[in-house]
Amino acid sequence: MTCEHDTTAGPRVLTFGCRLNAYESELIRSAGETAGADAATIVVNTCAVTGEAVRQARQAIRRARRENPHARIIVTGCAAQTEPATFAGMDEVDLVIGNAEKADPSRYAPDFGAASDAKIFVNDIMSVRETAGHLVGNGKAVLIDGLKDRARAFVQVQNGCDHRCTFCIIPYGRGPSRSVPAGVVVEQVRRLVENGYAEVVLTGVDLTSWGDDLPGTPRLGRLVKDILRHVPELKRLRISSIDSIEVDELLMDAIATEARLMPHLHLSLQAGDDLILKRMKRRHLRAEAIRFCEDARKARPDMVFGADLIAGFPTETEEHFQRSLDIVGECGLTHLHVFPFSAREGTPAARMPQLPRDLVKERAARLREAGDAALRRHLDARVGSPATILVERPGIGRTEQFTEARFAEDAGLPGALVPAVLSGHDGRMFIASTRAAA
Repeated sequence: MTCEHDTTAGPRVLTFGCRLNAYESELIRSAGETAGADAATIVVNTCAVTGEAVRQARQAIRRARRENPHARIIVTGCAAQTEPATFAGMDEVDLVIGNAEKADPSRYAPDFGAASDAKIFVNDIMSVRETAGHLVGNGKAVLIDGLKDRARAFVQVQNGCDHRCTFCIIPYGRGPSRSVPAGVVVEQVRRLVENGYAEVVLTGVDLTSWGDDLPGTPRLGRLVKDILRHVPELKRLRISSIDSIEVDELLMDAIATEARLMPHLHLSLQAGDDLILKRMKRRHLRAEAIRFCEDARKARPDMVFGADLIAGFPTETEEHFQRSLDIVGECGLTHLHVFPFSAREGTPAARMPQLPRDLVKERAARLREAGDAALRRHLDARVGSPATILVERPGIGRTEQFTEARFAEDAGLPGALVPAVLSGHDGRMFIASTRAAA
């Protein structure tokens, strides 16, 4: 994903990768505005998950320079952290800033770096142990997908990762896991609700590790319960991608009993075969993932699952891959994020026997087909049902289960919660009728 953020104030920000990056891009824009940077400064907030993400960032930098020959181009984000020399070697780039410093206003001051011939200002991310104050926003709008998202707000409650999955470069871009204290999170959510947000999404790099570094080692379920108890005006709370093996009892209880916690969980599954999961150094086995989905659906019958799945991991046979295809149905997955395996230099998986790229792409296509079929089954099953849809942009919103819906009639401004009936679908999203719900 790439998006360009509002340019009415502060620097222009080009964002690649996850929604956490999108959240942080608004912090970057705000920091740049504080430092006096304007649209003549372009900040590229990169992603390191795949080689393709890095390639797209480099392509965007070149295009930005062609279109803005006098701009100051600053590169930051995970790829800037993990391979700063790659970007510093580009003639188009003026500065490379690390992840730990990217929301520091001083880095965007017009004279920063002027006294040095160095381009790279990247510190050791592994030395970062505390949660910096800039992780917490100020209740203002967060820019998502290039639009001011007045419907939902994102709150970053955790950063970094202490795990070492063999395919993943992100711990080296984000550093160790660290958490925002519960009281700070609750206050941030309260301010967002006061500013008119109907829905808040908790986000992080390894969300279910929240609290491991805090006094008493509270768990994510405790945070969810605290938010819902102390901010009764909050209409909808979501949690972003989680590691199912780390879900605690309080979170399962919240799933079962808290109607304001939305019935959609995105799972970091990655594969459906035990041997491949072990080679990935994942912490769950196939049966545990299936059992979690069964238990969560028993606790909340309307629960819908999304999942990340990697196709073509090194040494993956057709039999291994078939188990990943099968787990789509066995877990009852609905929203798939499919990634063709991409070897990242410095990770153990990059040194394993690689599959031919054509085979990797073919398996990814088959997984996506399975995901498309699963989504259609979900859409078919819900036609005729009522839903309360959060309007995201004119004519488009999402159900409680995070399925996109297109309104058949005018549904009001973004941020409105609109009762509707799911009268049909087009294979990708619901068609919602507000008149039928009247």
